[in-house]
Amino acid sequence: MATELLSNKEMGSSTYTYSSHPRVVQNRKKYRTLELPVNNETYSYGNIMYDRRVVRGNTYAQHILPVSAQPDPVELQRQQESHRRALAKKRAKELLRARSPEPVEGRKHIDVQTELYLEELSDRIEEKDMECQTDAFLDRPPTPLFIPAKTGADVATQILEGELFDFDLEVKPMLEVLIGKTIEQALLEVMEEEELATLREQQCAFEELRNAELAEVQRLEEQERRHREEKERRMKQQREMLLKEKETAEKVAARAFAQQYLADLVPSVFSSLKENGYFYDSVERDVETVFMPWLMEEVEKNLQKNNLGRTMLDLLIREVVEKHIDDFSKMESQDKAPLDIAPQASVLIQEVEEKLIDDFSKTESQDKAPLDIAPQASGTSD
Repeated sequence: MATELLSNKEMGSSTYTYSSHPRVVQNRKKYRTLELPVNNETYSYGNIMYDRRVVRGNTYAQHILPVSAQPDPVELQRQQESHRRALAKKRAKELLRARSPEPVEGRKHIDVQTELYLEELSDRIEEKDMECQTDAFLDRPPTPLFIPAKTGADVATQILEGELFDFDLEVKPMLEVLIGKTIEQALLEVMEEEELATLREQQCAFEELRNAELAEVQRLEEQERRHREEKERRMKQQREMLLKEKETAEKVAARAFAQQYLADLVPSVFSSLKENGYFYDSVERDVETVFMPWLMEEVEKNLQKNNLGRTMLDLLIREVVEKHIDDFSKMESQDKAPLDIAPQASVLIQEVEEKLIDDFSKTESQDKAPLDIAPQASGTSD
């Protein structure tokens, strides 16, 4: 990398500012041409490796500062003391700050977010897959052929005529052995293939025979199953028929026994039912259940009316007597003769009694009408 070295006048006390002046990028042409410089200004460039401001060497090595750049021990001690005081003040503030009480036995405190903007906390860290595609690698150039360096001394030998063997003659036994073994191996393979083919044919025939036997066995089993089901069905039908015959015989015997047993029982039962009143005359039952209750009700009504008339008569007589007694008492108070008034009182009492008797006889004549209709109703019901 080339950097621009400023002159002493330009540098002065200034620092390094830029590497090169900015300039417009020219359009790239198809053919390379000699380009004229944009500006006529000339710059002096130097190598960065010879710049005194660039540190050279191992970057991991300890960088030794000059004596003038080393810190003052007094200043360093003062900074450490101030840092220590700040830490002590921070610890004191933490001790003075009110803390949460200790948790109850068997429990523990849980940190709670108290910030204004809460942050979602999860046990599982959110992950996101990202990828980046780099340019394809260039093909590795072919490795050059390795030619070891010559290390030994060159030597030479001479082969005379007749020293070399006849290849065709010497190779014949080897060829015979190779060809013989090859043919033998080929024959063995052919025989093995024929044997395998024969075994496959036998296996196919055996499988066909086995499948046929299995089909026959299945057919026989199915036939046996049908026979067994038919036998069970017939036996079930026979059992049901015998059971029905037995039930029929039992029913016939029970019916005959019941008829024989009830032959003497029926007359006695009918006679006892008749005696107990279960077999009754409809007219008699109608008279007992309808006519007699109605008759008793009417008689009771008439008796109530008679009692009511007698009671009213007694009340009237009492009122009249009390009235006459009052009148007599008034007359006695007026000094009248009681002998003259007594006949009049007796006459009045007789008149009242006669009037009450006439009224009572009229009411009895009116009440006798439904009693005369009752025999007619009983005759129609017959």
